[in-house]
Amino acid sequence: MWHPFTQMREWLRGRPIVIVDGHGAALRDAAGREYLDANSSIWTNLHGHAHPKINAAITRQLKKIAHSSALGLANEPASLLAQKLIVSAGRGRAAAGAPRLARVFFSDDGSTAMEVALKLAYQFALRAGRSPRSKFLCLDSAYHGDTIGAVSLGHIDLFHRSYAGLLFQSAKVMSPYCYRCPFNRAKPERADAREYRRCRWECVGQVEQKFAARKKKGDPFAAFVFEPLIQGAAGMIPQPAGWLGRVAEIARGHGAQLIADEVMTALGRASAGATSLLACHQENVHPDYAALAKGLTGGYLPLAATLTTREVFEAFLGEYEEFKTFFHGHSFTGNQLGAAAALASLEVLESRECAAARRSLEQVLREELKALWPLEHVGDIRQVGLVAGEELVKNWKTREAYPLRDQAGIRVCAAMARRGVLTRPVGNVVVLMPPYCTNADQARAMIRALRESIIETLGNKAP
Repeated sequence: MWHPFTQMREWLRGRPIVIVDGHGAALRDAAGREYLDANSSIWTNLHGHAHPKINAAITRQLKKIAHSSALGLANEPASLLAQKLIVSAGRGRAAAGAPRLARVFFSDDGSTAMEVALKLAYQFALRAGRSPRSKFLCLDSAYHGDTIGAVSLGHIDLFHRSYAGLLFQSAKVMSPYCYRCPFNRAKPERADAREYRRCRWECVGQVEQKFAARKKKGDPFAAFVFEPLIQGAAGMIPQPAGWLGRVAEIARGHGAQLIADEVMTALGRASAGATSLLACHQENVHPDYAALAKGLTGGYLPLAATLTTREVFEAFLGEYEEFKTFFHGHSFTGNQLGAAAALASLEVLESRECAAARRSLEQVLREELKALWPLEHVGDIRQVGLVAGEELVKNWKTREAYPLRDQAGIRVCAAMARRGVLTRPVGNVVVLMPPYCTNADQARAMIRALRESIIETLGNKAP
């Protein structure tokens, strides 16, 4: 087996962990050893493994049918799921005239959900009389998936430079990375950099300048693409409060559509206490397109959805000979088994018990993560809802980064695995993103394993 995002030469030298079982927040390997799943099986498993309600929903659906074509044929679970997503996404407080999501196009993962969004946005811009050269404005260090269109929206050189000859060009603007922002004049402190930053919102000014320069050329951007509240694969880069609302307003003012990549952030992950499906609603931002995947089925089956407006949908309506059809899809679009799992997952997500568990877990993580600040090799700890990233540095006082070849994050996570906690770093950032069913003792065990592993791997002196 060739593993994704894995340096296979090094992997082949070791002994693999072979997962055979899972219940709740715990996994078990072929040797019988148990681990806590501290990254929700790559950010997908919302409610824990072997959840009885989702298991039951899949079993019921299997007795009927697992899949039939969505090319012109309807099915009940996918139709009900589309309705449910639109209702849930409509709970955010919207100003008069704000876009309302009203149509759902199903696909299979985050990459394809974003591929759908960018294709729709591009075609819609053309049909609205925009230039055929219309481009997308994205954030620096953005990651939006691995299909060629989604890769074209990405700006992580390590991931994307190998495919440069295949990509279309997209523009980028700086991320609001407070910890390493060139405009932040604050000296390092033992706190989340967003809390003590000293700046004049230059990051917002940079977005305004990008849009203004494009407008001057007479070829405005078709859309602004963003992950709301926090950028995941960029290294868990959180946005300071107010940033998203400000830049979304700028984009709207320049006639750009908004594409929200909610693959990681939606479904209670980045906004644990909120009732809205989408994280961007936390800043009262209402996009023209919202991409959902990862936790949509509770981590059970590949299923994704791109939500968009009635206006976009109607731009693809016409007589047969006009061929306004959206020429995109795949064999398993809207499959019944995945839709049944997603409906059950949403039912669990919207229960009072799950909402209370998310709020409790968010607070436990916030309190327990404070134990990492005394470590000299912890430069920044950033938490957004039930997402936490701990950036490892050579020296917190200088923010000096470890070279990637030092594998600081990888070595710390390997030490955590030896302590019975599984997660995966993003470069030098160790990620904690546990399932919502994780109890307080399990959360404390995760952070204790992280603290001990940092000290074992990187050492520690009094800061």
